[in-house]
Amino acid sequence: MNWINKLERKFGRYAIRNLMFYIMILYGVGFVLINANPLFYIQYLSLDASRILKGEVWRIFTFLIYPPAGDILYFVIAMFLYYSLGSTLERVWGSFRFNLYFFLGILGHILAAILIYLIFGEVFLLGTSYLNLSLFFAFAATFPDMQFLLFFIIPVKAKWLGILNGVYFVYELIVGSWATRTAIILSVLNFLIFFLGSRNMSRVNPKEIKRKTVYARQVKAAKTDEKHPRHRCAVCGRTEFDGENLEFRFCSKCEGTYEYCQDHLYTHKHVTAGQRKGGGE
Repeated sequence: MNWINKLERKFGRYAIRNLMFYIMILYGVGFVLINANPLFYIQYLSLDASRILKGEVWRIFTFLIYPPAGDILYFVIAMFLYYSLGSTLERVWGSFRFNLYFFLGILGHILAAILIYLIFGEVFLLGTSYLNLSLFFAFAATFPDMQFLLFFIIPVKAKWLGILNGVYFVYELIVGSWATRTAIILSVLNFLIFFLGSRNMSRVNPKEIKRKTVYARQVKAAKTDEKHPRHRCAVCGRTEFDGENLEFRFCSKCEGTYEYCQDHLYTHKHVTAGQRKGGGE
């Protein structure tokens, strides 16, 4: 069990559901504001470390309204893209883990801005571009074979776009100043920390998404009182009431919505269509 699982058990109930919806609202407000008066954002809302250290702490939140594009067409495309990426990751990972990933990215931006100012004496106004790129990195690592239509014509797998962005980051690290290097490293630190700290999240079978969605609907329709468990192992029948440290996962190779405890996830026989049980692991 890793540190993310422990945090989820303790703080999972505080997660913001459908986080990307609220982020899109912020981007929408920022798009209108910046197009109306760009200086207002820079003077009062941007991630200016010199002003933050003088007491303007609201900037650690308001910088998030910076939109992913200034042109209306690219803005609409970017909004659709990032909302799709974020909502898909939340559906696969769960709200808490997606919240954790996104807020770690925000924290990295804040630390980068402050450290650059304290060490190099430079005000480095970070927007949300690195934050959005880290979102794409997470999607590419989770769904490497998912295809995007580049220029709406050329099909390209997510892993290649992720690698291309990674090469660009490495180039910026080589040719950029130390302030730029600090900004890049800390801004995508959430990706490094999250995927190194959660080895099982680097690859997710897309078929599992459907199984989880169907199962979630079944659970929602069922009774949710204390006597009705939400999880039950298909082998031993144990539920979350049999131990607070028990974990339950779906098997991507079983046909149907079969859930297993950690003791039987890798030892059960797969359930296949046309027969009760198939071959083992």
